[in-house]
Amino acid sequence: MPDRKYLELLSEKFPTVRSAYAEIINLEAILNLPKGTEHFISDVHGEYDAFKHILNNCSGVIRERVADIFRFELTGSEQADLCTLIYYPHRKLRRLKSAGVVTSEWYAITLMRLVRLARYLSDSYTRSKVRKAMPPEYAYIIDELLHASPGEGDERQSYHRRIIDTIVDTGSADDFIVSLASLIKRLAVDHLHVVGDVFDRGDHADKILDRLMEYHSVDLQWGNHDIVWMGAAAGSATCLAAVIRNNIRYDSLKILEGAYGISLRELALFAEATYRADDVMSPLEKAISVILFKLEGQTIRRHPNWHMEDRLFLHRVDKERGVVRVGEKDYELVTSDFPTLDPSDPYALSDEETAVMDNLLSAVRSSYKLNAHVNFLYEHGSAYLVNNDDVLFHACVPMNEDGTFHPVNHQGQLLSGKAYYDYADRLARRAWQESDEVSLDWMWYLWCGRYSPLSGRVMKTFERTYFADRSTWEEPRDPYYALTDDADVCRRILEEFGVDPDHGHIINGHTPVHASEGEKPVRAGGRLLVIDGGFCQAYHKTTGIGGYTLISDPRGMRIKAHRPFGSIADVLDLNADIMSDDDRFELEPRPLTVGDTDTGDEIREQIADLRALLDAYRDGELPERAKRG
Repeated sequence: MPDRKYLELLSEKFPTVRSAYAEIINLEAILNLPKGTEHFISDVHGEYDAFKHILNNCSGVIRERVADIFRFELTGSEQADLCTLIYYPHRKLRRLKSAGVVTSEWYAITLMRLVRLARYLSDSYTRSKVRKAMPPEYAYIIDELLHASPGEGDERQSYHRRIIDTIVDTGSADDFIVSLASLIKRLAVDHLHVVGDVFDRGDHADKILDRLMEYHSVDLQWGNHDIVWMGAAAGSATCLAAVIRNNIRYDSLKILEGAYGISLRELALFAEATYRADDVMSPLEKAISVILFKLEGQTIRRHPNWHMEDRLFLHRVDKERGVVRVGEKDYELVTSDFPTLDPSDPYALSDEETAVMDNLLSAVRSSYKLNAHVNFLYEHGSAYLVNNDDVLFHACVPMNEDGTFHPVNHQGQLLSGKAYYDYADRLARRAWQESDEVSLDWMWYLWCGRYSPLSGRVMKTFERTYFADRSTWEEPRDPYYALTDDADVCRRILEEFGVDPDHGHIINGHTPVHASEGEKPVRAGGRLLVIDGGFCQAYHKTTGIGGYTLISDPRGMRIKAHRPFGSIADVLDLNADIMSDDDRFELEPRPLTVGDTDTGDEIREQIADLRALLDAYRDGELPERAKRG
């Protein structure tokens, strides 16, 4: 029973018996609506065009719904035209007009088809929620059109035809088509989960974040490529150096300079004046690599509890012989160009390097757009998420070979499993709010630390940069990745996060599924779902596909394996949609409702509170705040 003070506050919103039981009736009705459709994607890595198209075609669901409604009315080509119009209404309309297709009759027919599709999709929502999704200026008209039915009388149908005719006659048909297309996409997917790694490799993570900031309902689980950008924005010089080096290696500097206004001119001038140009690496890459490894050395030395001393190499560099001594073996370097390396203090930045990094950090702090994007990642993101009996995290839960959770010592605390994730989430947020040294160092650890839950492997960045011997490049992975092929291990992880081990799922990204070699995204008897299918073009040859979408709808769960995306121009000119292979691996015995979800649990709590308020009114413990009419 809620306490009196809480009931008094609740009575301000529901001041009478009638208002309380009206809300109970409303909430009980919502519990019986179909469960909202959730989509899960991961590892988009800056590939904006493919990402945008997946959002626009709702992972192929729009095409499915068009086929459901119009398979006996429209040819395949006509269905594809309608889909493309929904995906890109402005651009498709321009092409259709140029081709002379658009007439008053075409407008009327097309508007009615879009209304029918929107009506079909709106059945899963309350009328209030559908109306809120409409553009306000057209909400009344669209609402009228959506709530017509084929069985209505001639007068009512004539009324709706007249609305359509008036839309066409007034020249507002284009605007209505755009509005209906937006509503259809909004209704097709109720919520989007992005399971990490928006940044790096592709050029346009900024555009992806712009689009996500406009999306109606989204959450993100931070990936290691996200956290290093977040650390840089929070003020970590080590993270910033890693970000710059990544963008040089991926040839995607335009996002730093063009999108976020962070000029690398001073770094480039320093590099050209300091490093040789006639080498296997550019002066710019050599300059930022040395700065990075110096800063990493300082960070590791501040945290002996991390036990990462084996990742320190600069003090072992023998420039004269062109080797690095590791244990009893010398490893040949691909370059001996280390002009700023001081043998007496190899991890100290030179005065010039310090000035360069200070100015770059200042530029990052001044980047309004970067700070807005990172703030969005904090507000809508987290290290992990428990949602509807699913546990979402980007990479792994660090484990020992025997299947127990690996404890990590951070600031005197031994943490493992869920407690370790909670600590990581708290410290990442502290880095953004406080920018203290410990939390900023922690952001770098989350990017590449030995037992980082966002990374899950030993990163061999120095070896991959400088060692000629490629056998040193192998990056050992956490035992988690082998152990979770076992359903019992997955059940233990689910229990650790408070999820039903027999019905829940672990949903990961981070490690590309080699579909072309027979690997499957659904593992451990359906307890583990790995949805990194390689949105990034660099992975297409490795994975054999162009990305996955996991879909959870009232009927159960399915994976869509998308084929590599061509171009938006091909979609518009040739109706060349992303084609997807559909694998429904879990079928519910009955269609799920809102009552079967976490939202349903919250609604039942609200109903219990409202019933307590009703009892308080009826027993005279609280007075109604308004007279009943």
